[in-house]
Amino acid sequence: MTERQYAAAGVDLEIAEASKARIARLVESTRTELAAGAVGSFGGMVKVPAGYRRPLLVMSTDGVGTKVLVARDVRRLDSVGEDLVNHSVNDILVHGATPIAFMDYLAGAGLVVQEIAELVEGVARGCRAHGMLLAGGETAQMPGLYQHGHFDLAGTIVGVVEEDEAIHGDRVAAGDVLLGYASTGLHTNGYTLARRIVFDRMGHRVDSYVPELRSTLGDALLAVHRSYAEAVRPVLPRVHGLAHITGGGIAGNLVRILPKGVRAEVDPKAWPMPPLFQLIQRGGRVSDDEMRDVFNLGVGLIAALPAGAVDEARRTATAAGVETWVIGVVRSGTTGVKFV
Repeated sequence: MTERQYAAAGVDLEIAEASKARIARLVESTRTELAAGAVGSFGGMVKVPAGYRRPLLVMSTDGVGTKVLVARDVRRLDSVGEDLVNHSVNDILVHGATPIAFMDYLAGAGLVVQEIAELVEGVARGCRAHGMLLAGGETAQMPGLYQHGHFDLAGTIVGVVEEDEAIHGDRVAAGDVLLGYASTGLHTNGYTLARRIVFDRMGHRVDSYVPELRSTLGDALLAVHRSYAEAVRPVLPRVHGLAHITGGGIAGNLVRILPKGVRAEVDPKAWPMPPLFQLIQRGGRVSDDEMRDVFNLGVGLIAALPAGAVDEARRTATAAGVETWVIGVVRSGTTGVKFV
């Protein structure tokens, strides 16, 4: 098959080459002292930072799900790239890790150079904000597998933590206080249900202005997934456990850090449910139980910490611009999460 036939089949090699050149400049903008090897190599290389006695690498892979459909409709693609990085940073932050490298994977069909560049610019911006190297990635045009103009975005993060400082949740104990950190919205979870309700059932469009949200629906849905690194890192030595509230909601994620013999009791009245979640619940007539199973409900991270550390943790979060609430307590009992 010649190159022209390949383009007719849906894969344009000229677009691929132009995209690589744009991406290379973005990758170069994230280079840190930990970078090794050349941009564009087959594998990304990163040095382990000096000064660790027993460095433990912490890795995570995730995507941004059907939030990409909202980004496509709004024509604001860079936001989901930043979402991807912040989500990933949080996933290793809960183990006490500092991010050192990231790799992205973009697959789709019919994407043009500008669209690819916007997506990777969001990733690069998120990496620069965390002093993290974008070590490489992959862009694949796959017509037939993806509809024209559709894409998926995923990434892998690498972080490092001193082995004896890693957070596993094993220190969570009865008497610990549960501190909730405010989310900026849905973050990167629950968009399949949210889209079905607000667009299909309620008849809104991405440019619909919703007074209770004080913004268009598209702007509200594309609020960037918050990174909690600045709000939490200074108090990590005092934290017993951290849960990133993603798919599965508060109960589905908080239970992952509870050791045997303790349960978490969460008071849903301890923080205000943001208007976007109220709109979704009302518009879809969604039960409280299902809302809790699907969405973060305004709490994107939960820390379990001793009562004596709560004030410091709240001051640190406030200084970073993140609102917090004491939302519950850890008690002895059968392992699980209960809303009280």
